[in-house]
Amino acid sequence: MTRTRTLFTIVIIGGALLLPGGMSLPQASADGPIVIRFASLAPSGSAFMKVANAWKRTVKKETENRVELRFYSGGSQGDERDFVRKIRAGQMDGAGVSTTGLGIVARPVLVLTAPGLITEYEQLVRARVELNDRFSKMFEDAGFVLLNWGEAGKNRLFSTKEFAKPADLKTGRPWAWKDDPVFAELISVIGANPVRMGLPEVYGGLQTRMIDTVPASALAAVALQWYTRLKYMAKENFNIMIGGGIIKQEKFDELSEQDQKALLSASARAAKANDLVVRRDDANAYDALVKRGMVEVDTSGHKTEWDAVAKTARENLAGRVYSKSLLDAVEKVAAGKARSE
Repeated sequence: MTRTRTLFTIVIIGGALLLPGGMSLPQASADGPIVIRFASLAPSGSAFMKVANAWKRTVKKETENRVELRFYSGGSQGDERDFVRKIRAGQMDGAGVSTTGLGIVARPVLVLTAPGLITEYEQLVRARVELNDRFSKMFEDAGFVLLNWGEAGKNRLFSTKEFAKPADLKTGRPWAWKDDPVFAELISVIGANPVRMGLPEVYGGLQTRMIDTVPASALAAVALQWYTRLKYMAKENFNIMIGGGIIKQEKFDELSEQDQKALLSASARAAKANDLVVRRDDANAYDALVKRGMVEVDTSGHKTEWDAVAKTARENLAGRVYSKSLLDAVEKVAAGKARSE
């Protein structure tokens, strides 16, 4: 199992779309069920399979065998960019994706990961619920239906060297994912130069010291074994890693209204169950890292500085990744204020 696939077991786990599948791509016959082909980077042996298999069985039962979910796991269909391309070309029908995949389809959704904006699960749930119509419209405009949301733990800074305030990272070599404009902007505001590389290169980059700082949830750091090359971990997180399940609008429209409701309902229930698992496992992973000797970094003493950097990064991304009005709306919801219509 590669580290890349292991990470996406975590990143997409909340999307309830990580079931194993074969290598062929059959379509349903005229008198058979409607087959929905889903792509995933996650390996078939993930712990998530118990919930995922229940989701699959539920859809089958509640549609009276009229809808069949067929999953292609382990990255057999490429990476998330390949997933989106294949869905648009009709070679796949849907996929479980991380923040990256969601952003490829509907870039403004990355506002949910804007630095320092949403750091608690309650804030994230509130934003997804209260702004659901607005986010759903983004996917609809792109030709997709958002089946559900997912979570992958609290995103925090890990490093090989001691840090406490933003300025401590200026001389470092922080990694930024090629398809992640959010963290790259945060690092740029701090004054450091982000090292852009693909996910599979990160472990090697830590080994060779090409990079010395990475953003990750404790769950991801453990699964990827990154923690073996890192020493310091921030107690405070700067956002929450998200994911979700998407399906092509045209495929969704093949289902009857009754079956559409059944699919959406089952997807939401599975995602909710997985969120609970992810939150628990991420917290346990954090505690396990501390017990293994990872040094906790309390950045609260420099909260004003971190908040200022995060605010500047959020504002710089407005107009480039998401609109200012969307940022304002999410800020209000995250703060617990009533959303203005």
